[in-house]
Amino acid sequence: MIRKKLTQSLKLDIKNPELLNASVNDGSGGKDEKGNLLNIFLLGFLGGLIAFLTPCVFPLIPLTVSFFTKQSQKKSKGVTNSIIYGVFIAAIYVVLSLPFHFMDSLDPEIFNTISTNMWLNIFFFVILVFFAGSFFGFYTITLPSSWSNKADSASGIGGIVGIFFMAITLAIVSFSCTGPILGSLLAGSLTSDGGPMQLTAGMGGFGVALALPFAFFALFPNLLKSLPKSGFWMKAITVILGFIELALAFKFLSNADLVGQWNILKREVFIGIWILITVLAALFLFGVIKFPGGPKIKRVSGLRIVLGLAVLGFAVYLAPGLTKKPMWNQKLLSGFAPPQFYSVYKQESDNCPLALNCFKDFDEGMAYAKSVNKPVLLDFTGWACVNCRKMEENVWSESNIYSTIKNDYVLISLYVDDNENPLPVEKQFDYVKPNGKIKKIRTYGEKWATLQTVNFKNASQPFYVLMTPELKVLNTPQQYTDKISYYGWLKDGLKQFKN
Repeated sequence: MIRKKLTQSLKLDIKNPELLNASVNDGSGGKDEKGNLLNIFLLGFLGGLIAFLTPCVFPLIPLTVSFFTKQSQKKSKGVTNSIIYGVFIAAIYVVLSLPFHFMDSLDPEIFNTISTNMWLNIFFFVILVFFAGSFFGFYTITLPSSWSNKADSASGIGGIVGIFFMAITLAIVSFSCTGPILGSLLAGSLTSDGGPMQLTAGMGGFGVALALPFAFFALFPNLLKSLPKSGFWMKAITVILGFIELALAFKFLSNADLVGQWNILKREVFIGIWILITVLAALFLFGVIKFPGGPKIKRVSGLRIVLGLAVLGFAVYLAPGLTKKPMWNQKLLSGFAPPQFYSVYKQESDNCPLALNCFKDFDEGMAYAKSVNKPVLLDFTGWACVNCRKMEENVWSESNIYSTIKNDYVLISLYVDDNENPLPVEKQFDYVKPNGKIKKIRTYGEKWATLQTVNFKNASQPFYVLMTPELKVLNTPQQYTDKISYYGWLKDGLKQFKN
């Protein structure tokens, strides 16, 4: 069948378009982008601190600081060189994120495409399992030795250029420990909704945390004596990191399962796997099970017992998730575990969050809203969208918000990553972009993602719009936010609709 090219088939005749041009985060309760980037930076910083405690980095601190302080006749010169060294380390990790900004400028939907690609999520799953194996000590991941040899030889040049190549050498030789952590950071950023800036913030935080100890101990070299000696505790940290990598790996497998609608990794199955991983981690801390990369101990210390009990406590927290009606709200799992309606148990609604009535087709939902004379809550969401699940399970679940959505709005949930569900052949078409390039619309996900970017100039999820059935926007669109702001936004939309 020949598909007809439709130039403006997805362009809506929106009334009040000036509300769309206003900032989504202008005080209407939208997501604070700067605050979110700060959170990502802090998470990256935490990852860098963990990497600092690994066997690949920690022993290098006294060696490197001593090198700089002894090679310079003036102490101030040695301190300056150490600080420059730290700055180069941080800069290297930031530079690694820059190519993704170029990708984003070519196609604003590229990060959404990456995050929702079923096969790419499977690839991330395999990679993280592979990284976990290296932390368990089954093998070592290293970059080609020729790279470190060349960088090391170049570090002898002297001056700032030599210091720069010393920083590169550190990045290469420490890759066996930092690589898995960076891999998790990269995969997590690529599957987030903030685009390349989140990746840069995370990589920047990682680099700063890794660089700070070098500058700090160069300023206070006497404190080097107070550092604990390398030992079994570092090996224990790497094994625990292996369990964390393994748990995160199943998040990506879950994304693939949700997008592909395989119905294999249901919510309870996912939680069961996490419980198993958590129990194994506790048994390792108790000294019951051992790994090649783990410490060889004769007696389990009190600290390990306390940590093991804490890990078991998390398993207890997870356990009610195996039941149809958990005894407590497991908000810590929001965004990680599959949605509550993706369950092995029979649910009131197999397709909509919180058993709400929702439409998965824009035209059908609008037609129904017109017939009942209700405003529309247009919800651009995704199966693999972490923040979408957090909003549904932590914000929509509030009684006042839930009743408002259920009783006063027509909910239209458009899944932008529904790319395994093809449109009927007669409804597939080629969309011609303003620049003349053609985008093939073959799936529901491609249609809804393009509908969002064309009409609302936004490619991130969740993205909420309140409008009338006649396409009149009621107030400024909303994104990831808190309960109070979201409820006020819903009530304001109802007020505008009645007026």
